[in-house]
Amino acid sequence: MNEPIVDVNVNLSHWPTRRIREDETPKLVAKLKAHGVVEAWAGSFDGLLHKDIAAVNARLVKECSDQQGIRLAPFGSINPKLPGWEEDLASCAEVHRMPGIRLNPNYHGYRLDDPVFARLLELATSLHLIVTMAMIMEDERMMHPLLRVPPVDPSPLIEIVSHIPGLRLVLLNAMPVRNFRGETMQKLTKAGDVFVEIAMLEGMGGVNKLLNEVSVDRVLFGSNAPLFYFESASLKLQESSLDDSNLRSIRSANARRLLPVS
Repeated sequence: MNEPIVDVNVNLSHWPTRRIREDETPKLVAKLKAHGVVEAWAGSFDGLLHKDIAAVNARLVKECSDQQGIRLAPFGSINPKLPGWEEDLASCAEVHRMPGIRLNPNYHGYRLDDPVFARLLELATSLHLIVTMAMIMEDERMMHPLLRVPPVDPSPLIEIVSHIPGLRLVLLNAMPVRNFRGETMQKLTKAGDVFVEIAMLEGMGGVNKLLNEVSVDRVLFGSNAPLFYFESASLKLQESSLDDSNLRSIRSANARRLLPVS
C-alpha cells in the first residue's frame, strides 16, 4: 500500500492567462485526495500579479480553511518590491498563523542578489516561516507572449543561504532551470536546510538520477497542480526503482520533518 503524500507545491485560484482543469479548489482537493494526498502546501496564483497581497493572503487562508478531506496549509505570497511587505510577512506568521510563505522573484521583478531578498529571508527565518520559492511556473513555450517571464537565476543562493542560520528553503519547479542541476544544487543542499521537489523533473528514471546528485533527505514530493497534471509527479515515483524507505522519505517523511503535524 502506498504511503500518504504531502504535496509541497500546489496553487489555488486561477492562472492569469487561461482556465485550467481543477482550478476550483473543491475539484483540486478531490483530485489530490483520490491520489493519496493528505496534506498540500498551497500558494495562490493571485500572488503573481495582484498588488493587494494582504487580500490575496486573507483569501488563501479562508479557502484553505473551508476545505475538508485533506489539510491545505496556506503559504502566503510576499512581494518585497511592494510597500508594506514587512507587514504582510508579519501577518502571515502572527495573524494568519501560516507555516510558510511563497516567493516568485521573477514575477515580482527582483534578482536574488538584490539586498531586499536576503533581508526577506532573514525576517522570515526570525518568524520561523518555511520559505518556498518558485524558480519558474511553466515552460516558456506555454507562456502568453505578453507575459514571458525568465527563470530565476540561482547563482547568488549558495552564499546567501550559508549566512542565514535556521533558514528553511524549498525550491519549487527548479529542475529545468539552467545551471541549477549538478554542482549548484549539490552545494546549495549542503549549505543549509535547502530542499527541492520533483514537479518539473523530466526524463526516464528522473528521480533515480536526481538522487545521484542530491541526498534523498533533501527531496520532496511536489506536483505544481493544477497547472501541471498531478499524475505526472505521481508517475515519476511509480516508475522509479526506489526502495520503500526512500519512497517514504520523498512522499511524506521529509516534508513532515519540515512541517510536523500539530
